[in-house]
Amino acid sequence: MAMGMGPVAETPNAYVAALSGWQLDRCRMMRAAIMAAAPFDETIKWTNLVFMANGPCSLIRAEEQRVLLGFWRGKRLRDLEPRIKVSGKYELGNLVSTEATEVTAEQVARLAAKTHRLNVELGNPAARA
Repeated sequence: MAMGMGPVAETPNAYVAALSGWQLDRCRMMRAAIMAAAPFDETIKWTNLVFMANGPCSLIRAEEQRVLLGFWRGKRLRDLEPRIKVSGKYELGNLVSTEATEVTAEQVARLAAKTHRLNVELGNPAARA
């Protein structure tokens, strides 16, 4: 896998199948928690697992040394998870995890459910105003 990029894959299942070690375990846990939290459409975009509901909500990107859990409305999630670092457009925020980072399925599901609610209430975060 290239540094800073997830595996190149055609489908979400192929993306996860290309992983190994702790990244595989972490991505499986995060993916299951997100999909259980709300009705998302899952796809591959920009070499990431992307979860859509009225626009992009969240993404998972596995890298060599970390797994990134990104949110288009991450700035609005900091009350639930203060470790989210905000940056970029669309109120983007990322929770960076390494092998040693404590991240539970419950935390991921809570964040995913809120991103879904925000997209339903506020619309597509990637739409041009």
